[in-house]
Amino acid sequence: MSGMTKSNSELLTRQEVWSRQLKDVLQDELMARQYVNWLTDFNDGETLTIPSIGEANVRDYAEDTAAQYDALDTGEFQFSITEYLSSGTYITDKNKQDMYYMNQLVSSFVPKQSRALMQRLEADVFKQGQPGQAGGQTVSNANEINGADHRWVASDNSGAVRLLAVEDFAKALYSLKKANVPQENLIAIVDPSVEYTMNTQTNLADISNNPRWEGIIDTGIARGMRFVKNIYGFDVYTSNYLPLAGANQSGAAETINSVASEANSTCNLFFSASRDILPYVGAWRQMPRVESERNKDFQRDEYLTTARYGLKLYRPENFVTVLSSPGENVV
Repeated sequence: MSGMTKSNSELLTRQEVWSRQLKDVLQDELMARQYVNWLTDFNDGETLTIPSIGEANVRDYAEDTAAQYDALDTGEFQFSITEYLSSGTYITDKNKQDMYYMNQLVSSFVPKQSRALMQRLEADVFKQGQPGQAGGQTVSNANEINGADHRWVASDNSGAVRLLAVEDFAKALYSLKKANVPQENLIAIVDPSVEYTMNTQTNLADISNNPRWEGIIDTGIARGMRFVKNIYGFDVYTSNYLPLAGANQSGAAETINSVASEANSTCNLFFSASRDILPYVGAWRQMPRVESERNKDFQRDEYLTTARYGLKLYRPENFVTVLSSPGENVV
């Protein structure tokens, strides 16, 4: 007669235990929507035209002579509803009947579809103003405005690697000032590799010898966002959704003012986020809309989220791009 031991109770022991929980992927905070001037007077049609006017001229005047009169320069800005997106999935009856995690899975469909659309919107906003986009900057060109560059390759040259340096923040500030951009709510959105570079630069990391960089704000202006450092007036944020350099964000190398970028360089963005001069303009024709229906022919439930919108760079003067080497060069 023997008792219950490991050897004689194998059939009563589960060799693999499955949790009641589902593991989900980590998600970062999205921020781009707040930098878009979302228009509310674009209710029909696909293209909106916004007229513009220039400045008045000044002439020397001589006493007792006829004054000269000049017309104001006029122009127009157009942008269109271009994006029509969908995210959908379905689950069959047979799968629902047999699946242990059915309720958890089905309840995740709509949030995940909405998140997928918002991630696409995030990337679409940040790529506006880049070469290949309507009204965007010119590839391999300094894109000067009032004599100041608005596109260049990062200045810290470590061999072939081009990394952002403090000098690039100072130059971005200069470029925006030359373009008459108010020095309010200045924002720099950079790749995480840039944050690493800035955090490990000796002149920034040694706070005791350089108290200028001491201020680090733990909580930012919105949930889940965080200021990294304030450098020359720019509040610095990181994003994984910044576009690549090259025409149509192809990742091709660019040479600007005889300085070459690496392939797959990141476009880091600098601008003022003041409400009346936001760099981007956009309009929703259809906010994300969720629909579900029963498909009896295929014996399944279908879930679909769709959205329509348009985006474009509105103020090129309030927009600076600095190209930095890809993140794999962080060591």
